[in-house]
Amino acid sequence: MENQDNNNKPKKSGGFKAGSYWIYGVILLALITINLLTVTGGKSKEITFNRLETMVRSGHIEKIEVVNEKVAQIYLKKDSLKIYKESKYNDAVDEKIFGEVQASYVMNTGPAASFDEKINAINQTLTPNVAKVDVQYITQQNWWGPIFSWLLLPLLFIGLWIIIMRRVGGGGAGPGAQIFNIGKSKASLFDANAKVDVTFKDVAGLDEAKEEVMEVVDFLKNPKKYTALGGKIPKGVLLVGPPGTGKTLLAKAVAGEAGVPFFSLSGSDFVEMFVGVGASRVRDLFKNAREKAPCIIFIDEIDAIGRARGKGAMQGGNDERENTLNQLLVEMDGFSTDKGVIIMAATNRPDVLDSALLRPGRFDRQIGIDPPDLAGREQIFKVHLKNIKLSQDVRPHALAEMTPGFAGAEIANVCNEAALIAARKNKKSVDMDDFNSALDRVIGGLEKKNKLIHKSEKEIIAFHEAGHAICGWYLEHASPLVKVTIVPRGIGTLGYAQYLPKEEYITRTEQLLDRICMTFGGRAAESIVFGKISTGAQSDLDQITKMAYGMVAVYGMNKKVGNVSFYGLQQDQFQKPYSEQTSAMIDEEVRDLVSEQYERAKKLLTDRRHELEVLAHHLLEKEVLLKSDLEQLIGPRPFSEPEKENEPLTDGENQKDEQLPTDVPA
Repeated sequence: MENQDNNNKPKKSGGFKAGSYWIYGVILLALITINLLTVTGGKSKEITFNRLETMVRSGHIEKIEVVNEKVAQIYLKKDSLKIYKESKYNDAVDEKIFGEVQASYVMNTGPAASFDEKINAINQTLTPNVAKVDVQYITQQNWWGPIFSWLLLPLLFIGLWIIIMRRVGGGGAGPGAQIFNIGKSKASLFDANAKVDVTFKDVAGLDEAKEEVMEVVDFLKNPKKYTALGGKIPKGVLLVGPPGTGKTLLAKAVAGEAGVPFFSLSGSDFVEMFVGVGASRVRDLFKNAREKAPCIIFIDEIDAIGRARGKGAMQGGNDERENTLNQLLVEMDGFSTDKGVIIMAATNRPDVLDSALLRPGRFDRQIGIDPPDLAGREQIFKVHLKNIKLSQDVRPHALAEMTPGFAGAEIANVCNEAALIAARKNKKSVDMDDFNSALDRVIGGLEKKNKLIHKSEKEIIAFHEAGHAICGWYLEHASPLVKVTIVPRGIGTLGYAQYLPKEEYITRTEQLLDRICMTFGGRAAESIVFGKISTGAQSDLDQITKMAYGMVAVYGMNKKVGNVSFYGLQQDQFQKPYSEQTSAMIDEEVRDLVSEQYERAKKLLTDRRHELEVLAHHLLEKEVLLKSDLEQLIGPRPFSEPEKENEPLTDGENQKDEQLPTDVPA
């Protein structure tokens, strides 16, 4: 967030402004120009000795001056200047610089004695009517040459150093541009002069988290209410949750509601290439905060400096990060800690934070912000739909049912995509068709209308997706189908089936087995119909492998391996949590489980071969089939539908299983 203080708004540039550095530069350039003109003779052209001899014999030369026994400056008579200007050469100089007449020509003399002898020899052979030319020797002091030779390199290094320090210190003019401000805090201050427009009314779907942070705001507004009974105001509040769930938005709402100074910055603002800068910025931040107490400090992405010390230690940068963390720990709860400063921080990686940072006395409260439930999603939709022109068929509750597991940022993206799609179609309002298209865009990716697919490949894709649809339709614990399509979308997605699973917090064994069987539906259909398999099931196999290993090695759902879980122990890269015999047993049980569900899928599709054929041929004809189409083609689903439908998930690489860890090794 940026400081929005009206008094500190950057002024628009009004053209060129000559500062002190520009004046110094102009003076230096003028001195260099004078020095060069004095030494070289300005614009005078250099000529050869043969041409000089012709000028002497013609009587055109007024005088010759040899400067420092190196350069001969040749001055022509006034009448001769006109003659040479009108000649074919037209190169004689007739100018004055700073009131002094410039030499008409110049020439390198070589050895002074030899030049003098040549001129005397020419004078001896001149006709009586031509005047002899005398050579005058003068000395000119070049004071600037030695000075520049001594000062140029140091000045160059000083200028380069100033440029580097200005960039490191914050760029352009202002306090941040000074060299000695590099250790100052970069926090943006929001107070009475720079308010935040976001309030708690703009935060939806986070009722429990709002109550917690609203109490923090009340601590600062009415501290006596809590201290009268002997309580202490918490020192730190840590917001923890997946990306996009609204941690930063909640902090903005606190800034808008608190009515006290609010310092906002990112954890990366403490990181710098110079040693000691991070700790210095922490000290400066808390110094400014104590001067404005009571106040709130918000550090976004605190894991940038709060990672556990001693893990993955590296020489250099890692020590600097640990010094910054040590200073932050001292400032939060040290020997001379002051009251009236509350720290708020946000992270989606609480597992990597240092334990000293998480102990009571520093971050006293940890507020978990999870993806919203059905009611929360409906509230978030209502917030984002305020500024969108909607048709009468758009219902926030229906949209919330279609998007379980979606975070607030993803819901905002769906609303924005729907508005863009409606505008692209020149509609006057956004309807449900636009939201369905937006969901397809978010889940499956951009539709590839120009992708040419061979007829034989398209047939394989149709039977593959029909296999998923049939298995999902006739398996009791599989998610209800919403739509199946063979329209290419996204990167590498040639088709997908969209499901509407229930919101579940625990998963039983039979549910996982049905999911594995349903995921095998695509490959099983290819094997039954064509007698061959393709690479189209790669993402399916990846999901199956993770679910199978999760059941055997993590959730204790295998009788032979037993009620053990190796998930937490598998983080050690140097020592296996089980023996080679157990490892072989796990592999064997996983293969047996996978083979059993594959054969189960093949048997189901063989029994329902007619329905598979009907569905695949209609897919080839229409490319998209909805739930109502399936009911007309193969009859209603033989199992009762859940009372509340939720988010469409897709098979393949778009399907998510949030109950299973994604890093279970295969």
